[in-house]
Amino acid sequence: MSKLLKRSVLKNARSFQMVYQKGRSWANRYLVLYVFPARGQETKVGFAAGKKLGHAVLRSRLKRLLRESYRHQQPRVREGYWILLVARKPAADVKQPVMEKAFLTLGRKAGLFKNEKEAD
Repeated sequence: MSKLLKRSVLKNARSFQMVYQKGRSWANRYLVLYVFPARGQETKVGFAAGKKLGHAVLRSRLKRLLRESYRHQQPRVREGYWILLVARKPAADVKQPVMEKAFLTLGRKAGLFKNEKEAD
């Protein structure tokens, strides 16, 4: 399995705001996927769970689910994008495979993944 490197994680508010404002978004029941093409740069990803979702323990759990879903699919993700994964309220009741399937669905819609031939 691949590891999520610290340098490939969006951390500051300015980066998050750029992805929110200038990126495209796709949503389903469990999460919202924001994608900003940052050509010439390495792919970076951020994870968010707002206070409306519940207490800190729940928000942390949701971010862990998002991180793990992304980490499993990381080798398939194209280079040159800033990605933001935002949890929604119904995600509070799901397990990791459901969250990963939701991410895969949105990633395909967004054209985020490499072709299967490229991935080899």
